[in-house]
Amino acid sequence: MTAATTAASSVRFERRPVVVVMGVSGSGKSTVGAALALRLGVPFLDADDFHPPANVDKMSRGLPLTDVDRWPWLEALGAAMGARADDVGGVVAGCSALKRAYRARLTDTVGRPLVFLVLDGRRETLFARMSARQGHYMPPSLLDSQLADLERPADDEPALVLSIEQDADALVAEALDALAAMTPP
Repeated sequence: MTAATTAASSVRFERRPVVVVMGVSGSGKSTVGAALALRLGVPFLDADDFHPPANVDKMSRGLPLTDVDRWPWLEALGAAMGARADDVGGVVAGCSALKRAYRARLTDTVGRPLVFLVLDGRRETLFARMSARQGHYMPPSLLDSQLADLERPADDEPALVLSIEQDADALVAEALDALAAMTPP
């Protein structure tokens, strides 16, 4: 399967890529993001680690976050991404980045070009994955609110869309192929 791209081909990185692996809960952001970061030799940041306790508590109770809840979280993640990219030249983060405004906020906060790697899949696959997770604060009951909030990247956004209906190794290989064209040798 070949990755569908939007404006990603116009993005070029000075050293190593700065990537946000995005999608709704259960899409595999942490698994794919960590594996991709390892292969690229850059740090991996999980956006879940940047939520304030109030956000985690809210989601644990089955309540969806609002934009007001998300802005400080996105700022904290973006600042950490920018700092890590400054230190080592690249970074991969796993973050839902559901709305265009969230992706713009991350890009502005990081202060360098980003590529959004969109993990896309069927609701049934996502729900089954969420239901099988143990000890995660995000209940499957919030999947539909995330799908409702999801604004797929437009043609002018730097994004690669990959199907989660394949295994993580295939997703990472596909992402590496696409990113190779954006990174200097």
